[in-house]
Amino acid sequence: MTDALAAFLRARFAEELEKARFASGTVTQDPERFGVAPEDAARHARFSVAAAEAKVVLLEDTVVPHLSAGGAAGQTAEYQLRLLAAPYVEHNDYPHD
Repeated sequence: MTDALAAFLRARFAEELEKARFASGTVTQDPERFGVAPEDAARHARFSVAAAEAKVVLLEDTVVPHLSAGGAAGQTAEYQLRLLAAPYVEHNDYPHD
């Protein structure tokens, strides 16, 4: 289950990062169209991309390497994995088993 859940999250986070990058380019090119000041658009764009990138790094660098560990480290990693996946529980591809 943990391998399937990690793969599921990789796919979701890659989608989020792609969307954040696209949206940041769109908003910063024409912020007035969206009713925001240019500096606010740029700040929000940087935040959105950084938040998406942080999820990828958290998953790959601090959760996945410890999933197969025994004891408290493995339990903590699995708990963190489930927390990261919680917002997606109703997604059609969520691995419930």
